Amino acid sequence: MNVKELKSLIEFLIEKDIAEFELERGDLKMRIKRASAVAAAPAAPYAPVAAAFTTVPAPAAEPGRAAAPDVAARGAGEDVDLHILRSPIVGTFYESASPGAEPFVQVGDTVQKGQVLCIVEAMKLMNEIESDVAGSIVKRLVENAQPVEYGQPLFGIRLS
Repeated sequence: MNVKELKSLIEFLIEKDIAEFELERGDLKMRIKRASAVAAAPAAPYAPVAAAFTTVPAPAAEPGRAAAPDVAARGAGEDVDLHILRSPIVGTFYESASPGAEPFVQVGDTVQKGQVLCIVEAMKLMNEIESDVAGSIVKRLVENAQPVEYGQPLFGIRLS
């Protein structure tokens, strides 16, 4: 990564008010953390991508906003034993490889460990996000072309 790319990345993070950013590309590992002028809640501790699976429920929709289709249909006890696949990077979520193409996965599909579930675009790089577990897709927690934050839940997976 050259100085111009780094400067562009920092400007993007400031513009989007992103306090923490982590990038791993080959042998390059970078973590940027900036102080905020406004006192904010403490950031979540650093967690490697492999540890990004948890059993927490998905967030509810904000008032006045429609929930994602899979979130709106969930029942009270459905979150038990679900692994939540979280975004390992900040970027834009895409359900398919190109506009108009079939989604990589849909709710109800069975997936294998290592199977591509979606793409998160970050700085014009398309990052394939793979499943770390085998199971069934129960929920898709984001809309296509929606911006996502580091650690944001993407899918709920029921283990096989």
